[in-house]
Amino acid sequence: MTDAQNTAADSSLRITGGTPPDNAGSSVTGAPTPLLEPREGIPPVVTDEAGLAEVVAAFAAGSGPVAVDAERASGYRYGQRAYLVQLRREGAGSALIDPVACPDLSGLGEALSGVEWVLHAATQDLPCLREIGMVPTRLFDTELAGRLAGFPRVGLGAMVEGVLGFVLEKGHSAVDWSTRPLPEPWLRYAALDVELLVDLRDALEKELDRQGKLEWALQEFDAIAAAPPAEPRKDPWRRTSGMHKVRRRRQLGVVRELWETRDRIAQRRDVSPGKVLSDAAIVEAALALPGSVHALAALNGFGHRMGRRQLEQWQAAVDRAKALPDAALPQPGQPVTGPPPPRAWADKDPAAATRLSAARAGVSALAERLNLPQENLVSPDTVRRICWEPPKVVDADSVGAALAGYGARAWQVELVTPVLVSALSAKGA
Repeated sequence: MTDAQNTAADSSLRITGGTPPDNAGSSVTGAPTPLLEPREGIPPVVTDEAGLAEVVAAFAAGSGPVAVDAERASGYRYGQRAYLVQLRREGAGSALIDPVACPDLSGLGEALSGVEWVLHAATQDLPCLREIGMVPTRLFDTELAGRLAGFPRVGLGAMVEGVLGFVLEKGHSAVDWSTRPLPEPWLRYAALDVELLVDLRDALEKELDRQGKLEWALQEFDAIAAAPPAEPRKDPWRRTSGMHKVRRRRQLGVVRELWETRDRIAQRRDVSPGKVLSDAAIVEAALALPGSVHALAALNGFGHRMGRRQLEQWQAAVDRAKALPDAALPQPGQPVTGPPPPRAWADKDPAAATRLSAARAGVSALAERLNLPQENLVSPDTVRRICWEPPKVVDADSVGAALAGYGARAWQVELVTPVLVSALSAKGA
């Protein structure tokens, strides 16, 4: 019996699905079954080295892929660290680990080296798992598999319901996972997130194979596993919501100073920056350039709930920016390292605009024929770059090399190259 069938049997629940969908649709023939409890109950949270050693031994001795998930406290705490790690493997059962109490999980990562890790939306969890020493060498991403298979909804709950016929509880995805102790309903939710992940992986593998897309998916998974950590963003303050309203360099300097002050405070207090000061308040102060604490307090986001001391620290940041010499003020806009925005192409380079229009139409038609999202067929940024600066000699070899140079996988190069060769050779291009 599969894990899904065992769960249904052990919980006296009726299974209504379990087979891969036909034409990327639901395989469920009746009402979906609520998944109420983990098969072996909620495992105790591991909070010490002895408990961690037992988990490492059990999972090293298990068989088959291992389901892995992590819970963060986005919107509550500073950064994206993991506050709970969930695992499940055949022969080992499920485990819940507190990475605050056990911050070094490299031993567990080493025990699972070479094992396929099954994650949903892997790129979201891999950074926080890497911080605690867990780095997969092989993985299967069920969200990405769903995209490649053409599912219209690829959230974990939608996939489990559509493919396996079970309904997962949805109520605790956005809670503060830094809470200690974690409430039992949250732990139940966390354990259920990995309960059927391997079953979902197996069903999606069959569906991808049926559609002739399994090799594509494997190449994508290998690329995710091999990708280095993301580089820190340059000038992250420029991503402040509402920045489009800020035009003058002095105002940009205020945004930067307030953003950096807020970031230092949030990091020191370990709270989400938005809980210290909202983006809207930063932009409001930048536009107004207040000259006093009294003027600052009159602005939206700096109201009566903010104490005098807090107002003084924000006004001091504004004053520092206002005192900067012109040479030290930030320039408007960000340095452009790639092509200009496509809306400007018609004026700057009409031939490039023609190439891009033809390429987009061709990629869209191909993606529709293959029943997968355009962005998974080829990165839109890659298409823009090749259309803006095409190879001097346009042929399959040069276009394929350009695609590969921008990180396209072999399956993407094979499928997209003919489309781009045609677009780059179009009349008027």
